[in-house]
Amino acid sequence: MKNITVIGSGTMGNGIAHTFAQFGFTVSLVDISETALQKAIATITKNLDRQVQKGSITEDVKQTTLKNISTFTDITKATSVADLVVEAASENVDIKLKIFKQLDEICPSHTILASNTSSISITQIAAITKRADKVIGMHFMNPVPVMKLIEVIRGYSTSNEVCNLIMETSKKLNKIPVEVNDYPGFVANKILMPMINEAIITLYEGVAGVEEIDTVMKLGMAHPMGPLQLADFIGLDVCLNILRVLQDGFGNPKYAPCPLLVNMVAAGHLGAKTGKGFYDYSLGGKDLILAERFKKQSELV
Repeated sequence: MKNITVIGSGTMGNGIAHTFAQFGFTVSLVDISETALQKAIATITKNLDRQVQKGSITEDVKQTTLKNISTFTDITKATSVADLVVEAASENVDIKLKIFKQLDEICPSHTILASNTSSISITQIAAITKRADKVIGMHFMNPVPVMKLIEVIRGYSTSNEVCNLIMETSKKLNKIPVEVNDYPGFVANKILMPMINEAIITLYEGVAGVEEIDTVMKLGMAHPMGPLQLADFIGLDVCLNILRVLQDGFGNPKYAPCPLLVNMVAAGHLGAKTGKGFYDYSLGGKDLILAERFKKQSELV
């Protein structure tokens, strides 16, 4: 496996492309917009510069990494010789099904199709293709170049050969892959999202304030980041979508999203990416110190 295509150049997509390229893979990065691709390359370059400054890679590694990445707006050209395609589009089932149907039609017969989904069924995605045995989940963690875990999700029809190959490929990225079965939320978000939702309910019910809730979880439970700040980092819209997948998948009211979360998303307060969520990340605001602390936590090491 040598040629990798990454679909989507946003936060996760550019991080996945960066990581594969850094470890010697040839990467085709795809998006519908040339502007989005330019922004992605600028982000990757900035993150590589930070790694050079910290001494974790050399300037030569940085330059080689960038040379390993080509950008495309034409998905057919980008996948023409792909051994593995990693989809990192929006966490929306309709979008993902449309992408995988197209990928199945245009990719070489040997190509493995992987999704970076954090909650959507791999079995459902595989079912709309004619290569269900070659469809698998690769759930990278954010920020991708830093976080060691990859959840490898085996769909109902995923072959042992494909699963083993993805596990070995993940190790070549200096990651620690963990194989899990295909149930809503997998492991990470089946556990994480109810905790985040409960923290929001605790705020909604007036038990304590935002910083108080996060402080209890950081100092009392040794979490590096409080659940409300983590929700801001993930994106409140993403949290809401995952909770709805859990609620639909298990039919259990315990996964019902808190009304406060629903209202915040409806208002467009999605967390760090919009500048306002449970905390205010706009420069010059009263939470400037917290915003700077968040920025440092988000930087690559």
